[in-house]
Amino acid sequence: MKQRRYGRGDLFWAYIMIAPLMLGLFIFYVYPVFQTVYYSFVEWGAFGNYKWTGLDNYNKLLTDTDLHRAIRNTVVYIVLSVPLSIFLSILVAALLNQKIRGLTIYRTLYFLPVITMPAAVAMVWRWLYNADYGLLNYALGLLSIKGPHWLTDPNIALYSVILVAIWSSIGNNMIIFLSGLQGISSSYYEAASIDGAGTISKFYRITLPLLTPTIFFVGVISLISAFQVFDMIYMMIGEKNIAIESTQSIVFLFYKYGFTQNMKGYASAIAVLLFVIILIVTFIQMKLQKKWVHYG
Repeated sequence: MKQRRYGRGDLFWAYIMIAPLMLGLFIFYVYPVFQTVYYSFVEWGAFGNYKWTGLDNYNKLLTDTDLHRAIRNTVVYIVLSVPLSIFLSILVAALLNQKIRGLTIYRTLYFLPVITMPAAVAMVWRWLYNADYGLLNYALGLLSIKGPHWLTDPNIALYSVILVAIWSSIGNNMIIFLSGLQGISSSYYEAASIDGAGTISKFYRITLPLLTPTIFFVGVISLISAFQVFDMIYMMIGEKNIAIESTQSIVFLFYKYGFTQNMKGYASAIAVLLFVIILIVTFIQMKLQKKWVHYG
């Protein structure tokens, strides 16, 4: 079959069609990246004025105890939320991949937090966590247990946010894992059954190895999302909460410096630091995938 050759006129109209998308990507994504890098070398003044200060903002990063605490909080958030979320999502997806009654209802219930606005989720959980009239402490009171101050105790506030983050992320990850599970051929399980393999053996020897590409994908996007956690902390904890120092993340610190203290130059340096950290972590993930991800 003879292939058609495209002339200059065809290429012209092709470029015209993709021009709005490319222009939008440049204005809203590419240009702000370079602008943020430039602003990280300046000191912001009043009325939008700024002056070049070189590496002063980056030198401040080394001695800023608030930033060090925010990095530690973010790492704790990632270490606890990402693995637990992936594990529970795989478990739920495996259960909902079976032929059970009310399957559509269960899938809908698990996916509801994904389509619910983060503000609504945060407000509901703030009420549940309320130390005086919250549902959790009321239930503990029925058992003669004094409930803690979930969101104002610096020792447990971060873990309270992590629980909500895990709960709200299961639905989205579950859908991705379901698609991965349904892509596994049933012939593998049939052959394993003939060899006398049980349910647990099939899961560990067939399901998990063939699901590793999906686990890798979810792990990458979950890590990137966890590094950028902000909305849950902002809406559940708040700026004036006594537990804010033990819960604030890197992005929350960026918001505080950039939008409440008008230190946009230093906030830009924090954003660049976060970008570099995410870039390094993602690069390491891409390199390590060759050792445990099975594509065949």
